[in-house]
Amino acid sequence: MEAPPRDHDLVLFGATGFVGELIAGYIADHAPPDLRVGLAGRSKVKLEAVRSRLPASAHDWALIEADSDHPDSLAALAAGTRVLFTTVGPYAKYGLPVVEACARAGTHYGDLTGEVSFVREAIDRCDTLARTTGARIVHACGYDSLPSDLAVLLLHRAVEADGAGGLTDVQLVARAKGGFSGGTIESMRGQLDGIRSNPVLRSLACDPYSLSPDRTAEPSTRQPKDLGWVGRADGGLWTAPFIMASANTRIVRRSNALQGWAYGRSLRYGEVMGIRRGFAGGVLAGATALGLRAFGATLALPLTRKLLDRVLPSPGTGPSEAARRSGWFRSELTASTESGRRYRAVVAGPGDPGYAATAVMAGEAALSLALDGDRLPSAAGSLTPATALGEVQIERLRAAGHTYEITSLT
Repeated sequence: MEAPPRDHDLVLFGATGFVGELIAGYIADHAPPDLRVGLAGRSKVKLEAVRSRLPASAHDWALIEADSDHPDSLAALAAGTRVLFTTVGPYAKYGLPVVEACARAGTHYGDLTGEVSFVREAIDRCDTLARTTGARIVHACGYDSLPSDLAVLLLHRAVEADGAGGLTDVQLVARAKGGFSGGTIESMRGQLDGIRSNPVLRSLACDPYSLSPDRTAEPSTRQPKDLGWVGRADGGLWTAPFIMASANTRIVRRSNALQGWAYGRSLRYGEVMGIRRGFAGGVLAGATALGLRAFGATLALPLTRKLLDRVLPSPGTGPSEAARRSGWFRSELTASTESGRRYRAVVAGPGDPGYAATAVMAGEAALSLALDGDRLPSAAGSLTPATALGEVQIERLRAAGHTYEITSLT
């Protein structure tokens, strides 16, 4: 029996938010004219205002009222589109009903989450259902965690083609220029509150394999710590903890496990933030590590959080257009293999990584789900960018101006 027709090919839920409007603008500039796109949110008035600011190609897009607190509206939203991409966060607070509606309707789903506990709960509650209905549930399609996930996939493909054995040690060194939005800060608050008050969430935060599809089958490989102090990378570059490592590393390890540990059963994967070389670099790396710890502690405590709230961006706000344009990101990965060969991968792009560059990543992920179904990996359920979008997404991002390069070092 054929599934009933859908009114839309792609709906962006949360289009009135700061990042949502950026993604809507990207899709308006890059979607084919016959793609049936809709914008969804709680307020039709606000949706109309967003649509009026988009390019003329979007002025006939449908506007759909939906609310995460109203299951019936989410069910209708999911049933009416082939692909739903959501920016409505914090995801731990608002996201699970959206995932469930899509899994039930057989609707492909994408998001920008970097919240490990939310992804774990979505897996536990929706993976089996989504496999049954054929829905691709794709988390972490922005700077969290798409560059990391696709870079390791690209390394695996190169190593596999060379017959160099599995990956053993991979380290990503991230460098970037960008800012924070109020939504990102709100998500960080929620995660810190959950870890502080819930022992189950604390356990997830400490487990490097917390997103594994089969925790008992994971190897005993000792993984690098996500948050440490300063270190040194290849070439003498000083490094500091990378605030996004806790989410990115778990997504990469889930991708490995979902593919039968194809990257390597003894893969050790870690991420750090690159600072600079020389004595000044060491001082700056130490100051950065201390600053990150102090920021986390200050944000976690109610009294000091109130002081931070006076200076941090509020929800719905973010970096200016000039700041978004002047930003950039560059991640360099060095990899060792079972055969002793070594490789380097570079992933880079223009624009503030959390906003301008993420709009490109998310927009291309949404378009890929809507347009490239026959070319994507034949998988359903709770997936990752690498296992749901694979090399098709790498092709799209290269065409959009992002760099994905592999070099054999030995």
